[in-house]
Amino acid sequence: MATNVYFQSGNTAGRSSEQSLVEDLVLESIRIYGHDVFYIPRQIVNRDSLFDEDALSEFKQAYPVEMYLENVDGYEGEGDLFTRFGIEIRDSATFVLSKRRWDDLVSTNPGPFQLDARPAEGDLLYFEKTRSLFQIKLVEFQNPFYQLGKIYVFKLQVELFDYSSENIETGITDLDAIETNQSVNVFEFQFQLENGDLLKLENSDTLILENFSSQRALANTDNSDFDTLNDLDNILDFTESNPFGEI
Repeated sequence: MATNVYFQSGNTAGRSSEQSLVEDLVLESIRIYGHDVFYIPRQIVNRDSLFDEDALSEFKQAYPVEMYLENVDGYEGEGDLFTRFGIEIRDSATFVLSKRRWDDLVSTNPGPFQLDARPAEGDLLYFEKTRSLFQIKLVEFQNPFYQLGKIYVFKLQVELFDYSSENIETGITDLDAIETNQSVNVFEFQFQLENGDLLKLENSDTLILENFSSQRALANTDNSDFDTLNDLDNILDFTESNPFGEI
């Protein structure tokens, strides 16, 4: 037997009305129980055709959009881990985004999005309440699976973004501060003339501004502590010439 033409099959006005009703309820629920999140599309600068990646990606636009955090108890993932390299925070989450809201976002802001049909893996989400920057790892667009013959939401599986000196200029102070405080890209601190050209030396090298310091992005390192301890006299020497230390 065929399914009901007013709900599951057929191209009737009743079916489209039911779809619109479900979509309105989904959108209203997200706006009631969801959170304000900034969607930050990745802009490709120089794509590597071999590995299909871009190490010079930029993030220059941030669009506010409401999303629902699927796990109401908080973030998922492995949480805080103690590793041989220190503490690692491996939080993950699943955000639910209305498809209609995504279509409106793309139609009013054409250009910066990698994909128009759906959010793209590699784009970022900034959750302002916890000041967390996530990267989209997977976009599930068939869950729930075609209720009344239509897709209503996208489920974005995200993980904390591992920043590696990407250019972030979104206009959001807390978000742009990530690049200011953590970037170790020396080329961003080259001395420029008034016309924007770089000041080059005779060997074509460029001058680096004094305010560049790689240590500012490595605030948790122990380099200075080791240098201080190295100058002390109370360190036991266990070298081959003095195997018993204090003798």
